[in-house]
Amino acid sequence: MVTAIVLIQADRTQIPETASALARVKHVSEVYSVTGDWDIVAVLRMPGYEHLDDVVTAHLRRMPGILKTQTMLAFRAYSPELLDQGFGVGVSEKDR
Repeated sequence: MVTAIVLIQADRTQIPETASALARVKHVSEVYSVTGDWDIVAVLRMPGYEHLDDVVTAHLRRMPGILKTQTMLAFRAYSPELLDQGFGVGVSEKDR
């Protein structure tokens, strides 16, 4: 399984519509609106690298509302326990 994270700059007047359309694309498993230089983050999970070009170049970058993308490939996954520890920095156990 190949995981890719796609950072997306979108037309700011169309962010909700663009995010909804992205969520319906094959191999897109999660879509988030985010703060910062990028407007949307899409997580792709594909059976192989050969699908990456089809999804990102042929599909996502041609969608109305998408102005720019940057794709990162994940090469290692960490256990949920480790991820919870990383995102829980500064949060006490009673607050979780």
